Amino acid sequence: MSKGILSGYTILDLSTVILGPFATQMLGDMGADVIKVETPQGDIMRHAGPMTAEAMGPIYLTINRNKRSVVLDLKKQEARDILTRLVAKSDVLLHNIRAGGMKRLGFDYDSVRKIRPDIVYVHAVGFGSGGPYAGRQAYDDLVQAASGVASMLPMQDGSEAPRYFPTLIADKTAGLYAANATLAALLHRERTGEGQFVEVPMMECVVAFNMAENLYGRAFVPPQGEPGYSRVLSPFRKPYATQDGYVAIMPYSDENWRDFFEIGGRPELASDERFSTYAARTANISEVYSVAEEIAATKPTAEWMELLTKARVPVMRVHTLDSVLDDPQMRETGFVEERDHPAAGRYVAIHNPLSFSAMERQVTHEPPALGEHTGEVLREMGMSEEEISAARNNGALG
Repeated sequence: MSKGILSGYTILDLSTVILGPFATQMLGDMGADVIKVETPQGDIMRHAGPMTAEAMGPIYLTINRNKRSVVLDLKKQEARDILTRLVAKSDVLLHNIRAGGMKRLGFDYDSVRKIRPDIVYVHAVGFGSGGPYAGRQAYDDLVQAASGVASMLPMQDGSEAPRYFPTLIADKTAGLYAANATLAALLHRERTGEGQFVEVPMMECVVAFNMAENLYGRAFVPPQGEPGYSRVLSPFRKPYATQDGYVAIMPYSDENWRDFFEIGGRPELASDERFSTYAARTANISEVYSVAEEIAATKPTAEWMELLTKARVPVMRVHTLDSVLDDPQMRETGFVEERDHPAAGRYVAIHNPLSFSAMERQVTHEPPALGEHTGEVLREMGMSEEEISAARNNGALG
């Protein structure tokens, strides 16, 4: 097996917080050499949440594996000179700094491609250029609001006030798009020799992600109904209460529903015209969920799990954020793993969910301490110990 399917590619990561680091960790997991360039204060997520070592917060630990950390104070000309040399040796530069800031530093796309003409330059932004919001600051909450996502929970439960999904959906969705775009641009370069500029706008990413099913009636001109997929917005769409807990039951095919009604003691419902076909169930989705809720309450969770699994009706227990970490699916696949960190001690790693037959899952670098690899990386690009020492004394390295 290879060291990694992206072995030999260097990713220069100037991003912070969630979106960019989430994307570049995926690339690092695939074998790329990810050089995380940080300010002397470090990525802000280093300092968020409980921690066992300085600047090693839990969110930072979770999304910064397989990277090397270099500290550069880009306010200093010498640090910018060093970054120029790093750019010359990199295949990708990814950042989420506002365009004006990078231009002032001398690392906008036009400047960078003069240093490395075939570079893939990935800029994560809040809103796409050319639109009225271009250049505005963007955070997950703002994008959830702007994209319509914050209005969806009230659509489901009938409440009036919009509210945010309790996960950073905008950052992580855009992070997935950013990683995908980086790979596509590298493939294009392999075929043509051409680098390019790639823009990853958070708002547009979330709208595209969300509207895959929720454009619905607005997919047509003129509209054939309101936006919002009725099945997922039904107030009855939720885990079902059993006699002793909760369970997720998802009969999908006509056969699944017949088996579910039979096991639940209501076989006559299989021939009810409201429930006999997929189209009928979609048109009567609230009644479907209501009846399923009544049936689920007749047995304990363990019995539902046993009977429905045997009948091949999709069913799953309801985990908490805590209990899912100990689920045998997570542990036996190695997806969730306890590891030893040289500074933070024992910690829980959530690995890349992808598996490749040509490479093994591997951790070449634990989430790095701030500036842990500065000297190592600068030596690799040809700086002498004297030059590194001078740069450190001048404050260029923080």
